[in-house]
Amino acid sequence: MADHLAQNSEALFDNIRTLLNQSRKQVVQAVNSAMVQTYWQIGQLIVEDEQQGERRAEYGKAVLKKLSASLTQEFGKGFDTSNLRYMRLFYLAFPNCDAVRHNLSWTHYRTLTRIENEQARQWYLNEAIEQAWSARALERQIGSLYYERLLATQTGKHDLKPVLDEAKQKTQALALCPKDYLRDPYIFDFLGLPSAGLQESELEQALIDNLQKFLLELGKGFAFVERQQRISTDDGDYYIDLVFYNFHLKCFLLIDLKMHKLTHQDVGQMDMYVRMYEEKKRRADDNPTIGLILCTENNHTVAKYTVLNDSEHLFASKYRLELPSEEELRQQLEKERQHLLEQQGSSNA
Repeated sequence: MADHLAQNSEALFDNIRTLLNQSRKQVVQAVNSAMVQTYWQIGQLIVEDEQQGERRAEYGKAVLKKLSASLTQEFGKGFDTSNLRYMRLFYLAFPNCDAVRHNLSWTHYRTLTRIENEQARQWYLNEAIEQAWSARALERQIGSLYYERLLATQTGKHDLKPVLDEAKQKTQALALCPKDYLRDPYIFDFLGLPSAGLQESELEQALIDNLQKFLLELGKGFAFVERQQRISTDDGDYYIDLVFYNFHLKCFLLIDLKMHKLTHQDVGQMDMYVRMYEEKKRRADDNPTIGLILCTENNHTVAKYTVLNDSEHLFASKYRLELPSEEELRQQLEKERQHLLEQQGSSNA
């Protein structure tokens, strides 16, 4: 009897706890939505007060300071001049109230307003919602030039249509194409590792130790499966560095880490891994396995004269242990564009 009462009491407690947690979550979401909407309206009032919407630096220096003091005295924290400037920028960045998405926090929007490129800003906004990025995750993706690297990856596609289309999509990815889910380069600045004297095993261990950040860098839909996954054959055992699964593509991703420039041996090895995985590991309801070679430097000759060329399942990308500058990315984009033009010239000759 006592045990039965204890079980009932515990079940009742669990049900009430679940209800209260759900209620608190709804309250937080409601408060956040109201805060975002209110800050947008405050920004609108500030801008409209600037001589019918004209932007003037003197305004921010004088009126905002006085306004901050008055609001802080009556309503407390949250209305310093810095935050008021963000509210003003918030309205200027999203002048259409209907474009404001209330499932993002004010911290998200503060971060987004610092992005000058409107297309990039909208892309980050949609990705933050779709991928449920925290404010810190959004900050990291912007800081690692995620959008710019995606542009560089899509160099060979006319007008960068996949990137721009993806920015407009609200509920699903553009296409179930592996190439659209991979990028070049990958940035592993979160590891804090030196590039000199680094061993493949050390890089692999560091990525596993920072798996959450690594998954964020990989992109949407990836889940970790296994490290050093063994595939047994009649001639011996083979080990794949890292195995992931993508729930959008519905396929496995095999990753091979290399501490050198891409070689044809690397391509041959990954081609073998993918073929073995197809035969021994892939399930009937999975899409074809894809293989990604992560190396310190790409090799256009190898990419052109091996099975990498026009392959839908084998890819090679460069990785970096530090964040490239925007100028470095611009140079890379131009280099890739010139290479593409040379390829087109050769095919037309």
